[in-house]
Amino acid sequence: MNCSINGSWLNIAECEFSALGRQCLGKRRIPDLETLNDELDSWYSDRNGLQKAVDWQFSVNDARTKLKRLYPIVEF
Repeated sequence: MNCSINGSWLNIAECEFSALGRQCLGKRRIPDLETLNDELDSWYSDRNGLQKAVDWQFSVNDARTKLKRLYPIVEF
């Protein structure tokens, strides 16, 4: 399964969790917290080294224009 790199922050988070499940955890049982932390540390170090990029489609101004009722400008 290949996740699109275009999308919302939620889509990006879902893609990362999917990759974590497939690439690191799989369908195996992790015996203890220390082993889990070691596995996660190794996985995210490798994953961060790949420098996956996100192509954000909205600028802040675009979002405020198109979604203004959801993202109002708050004045203090």
